[in-house]
Amino acid sequence: MLEIKNLVKSYGNGPRAVDGLSLSVDAGDIYGFIGHNGAGKTTTLKCISGILPFDEGEIFVDGIDIRKDPMAAKRIMRYIPDNPDLYTFLTGEGYLNFLCDIYGIDEATRRERIQKYAAAFEIETKLGDLVGSYSHGMCQKLALIGALVQQPKLLMLDEPFVGLDPKAAHTLKGIMHELVESGSAIFFSTHVLEVAEKLCNKIAIIKNGKLIAKGSMDEVRGDQSLEELFLELTDK
Repeated sequence: MLEIKNLVKSYGNGPRAVDGLSLSVDAGDIYGFIGHNGAGKTTTLKCISGILPFDEGEIFVDGIDIRKDPMAAKRIMRYIPDNPDLYTFLTGEGYLNFLCDIYGIDEATRRERIQKYAAAFEIETKLGDLVGSYSHGMCQKLALIGALVQQPKLLMLDEPFVGLDPKAAHTLKGIMHELVESGSAIFFSTHVLEVAEKLCNKIAIIKNGKLIAKGSMDEVRGDQSLEELFLELTDK
């Protein structure tokens, strides 16, 4: 579902933010992307989503080259940053319908999906309110619903559990499992190692723009906890 080959991204004349990164995410994967602040996680996600151009390498989403046909690739994926920038002058419902219009989702399907996910995240009574009145956590929930109504083949999330209350975080984990069971793939960054260890079947650890470990959770972790492994690899 996602293939990255030798990705290189620099900002100006500084060191490489991402340095020769290669990995693959298959349909059915919940793939955790782990690293310290500034390691290159967000830059990688923005390159995949088409927000940032990159210097070298190739990125394919379900076989589509993000450089050669960016619109086709973007139709089947969604990216949610750690601090979603939403249209504050719209109501929650207006924002979701705006997204559904962009992705060509019919009235019956959008109504069913919006109702399902708004109920799951317990904000159905707030959809008539202006987004500008929402808390950070509610904005995060609205952004998630906006991505989920599309049922993307590839869902990318940057620190998705930051700002969510415990119940919403639990709900999101269940929805992530539901999504990959339907054939999609999820690639997400996180600092919460306990969540990654329980939720992900595959992980990659990045340090100073370079991958230092990747593979299935059991292969990478071995007999250690994920926290022990992460500290051992990143403190070198």
